[in-house]
Amino acid sequence: MSTEPMGTEPISTEPVRFDTKIAVLLREDLETWQRLNVTSFLVSGLGTTVPEVVGEPYEDADGVPYLPMFRQPVLVFEATKETLTAAHGRALSRALPRALFTSDLFTTGNDRDNRAAVRRVGTGALDLVGLAVYGPRNAVDKVVKGARLHP
Repeated sequence: MSTEPMGTEPISTEPVRFDTKIAVLLREDLETWQRLNVTSFLVSGLGTTVPEVVGEPYEDADGVPYLPMFRQPVLVFEATKETLTAAHGRALSRALPRALFTSDLFTTGNDRDNRAAVRRVGTGALDLVGLAVYGPRNAVDKVVKGARLHP
């Protein structure tokens, strides 16, 4: 017989481990506001196309509902432009779900212009400032190799 109050989930003391990882890689020369902006845009792409990364909605003790969030932590890394470019290539070669942010997107003001700015540039010439990837932990670790956790 459960000792939990009716309508509540049992509380587990076991640590939660994930077989997958969400990582955001930012170019190290970005301003603080740019880092925050880029991170926000990048993770929004993952949540809309990889539904398993999103958990259940929240609700406070008064019954007020809140939107669901990722079910696991997002690790944020920083790296040089060269490391970011290499990470992009590794994400592509592993066919991992990914989102990108290029320097051109700082000059546009809407989604249509953002997509057009990316579409104008070939894969190898993209001026990347951010990349988000999702996948098996070991594959994501290989993608972000050479980057360091964001301070």
